[in-house]
Amino acid sequence: MKILVCISHVPDTTSKINFAEGDTKFDTNGVQFVINPNDEFGLTRAMWFKEKQGASVDVVNVGGSETEPTLRKALAIGADAAIRINNPATDGFAVAKQLAKVVQDGAYDLVIAGRESIDYNGGMVPGMIAGLTGANFVNNCISLDIDGDTVTASREIDGGKETLSTTLPLVIGGQKGLVEESDLRIPNMRGIMMARKKPLNIVEPVDAITETNSVKFEKPAPRGAVKLVSPDNLDELISLLHNEAKVI
Repeated sequence: MKILVCISHVPDTTSKINFAEGDTKFDTNGVQFVINPNDEFGLTRAMWFKEKQGASVDVVNVGGSETEPTLRKALAIGADAAIRINNPATDGFAVAKQLAKVVQDGAYDLVIAGRESIDYNGGMVPGMIAGLTGANFVNNCISLDIDGDTVTASREIDGGKETLSTTLPLVIGGQKGLVEESDLRIPNMRGIMMARKKPLNIVEPVDAITETNSVKFEKPAPRGAVKLVSPDNLDELISLLHNEAKVI
């Protein structure tokens, strides 16, 4: 079984976010980048298939050379090879077009992507890959088992979960539950050394129309000052909730 794991290069949630050029571009200065958490859950599940079922695991990213350390981390975790599509990841449809070409050229049986990235939270790329390649698709995937070409998957739905049976080839949008946080792997020294020798192939992008553009970025408005009310002064609390917060 050939598995391709899509890896997004995203800012660590602890990083301070700023914008440049009149708030039209994201300022990467001083920002620590990591593997998108939903993708990391998927990569960890792919490692299970590699170890238990002998699957081969490649990772792929759409981006410039600045994303290569993130791909090297995925290799250090245990992926066999990496592919970097040499194109900025500016639009969900354009990204899906690039990834779909890699999927078709590599004849992958299973494509694991995160249900969404934590930077733009678009949540559209996995479904588009499935549509462009004609593969089956399970989004919000929290459980995945494969026996031959038969797949049993569970996905999160409102109020519970749904268990599905399908077949390969398959694209999933994975999330926490596919594995737990305690299952995530930290690269050890041996993995880091081996990652330096594993192939990281750079491929040129195919022609793809960019359907959307970011016009301007804006931070959320700062929170207002907090008013403290004595527990003995219920009348003041009720007045504030009624006249200022307008919740009663």
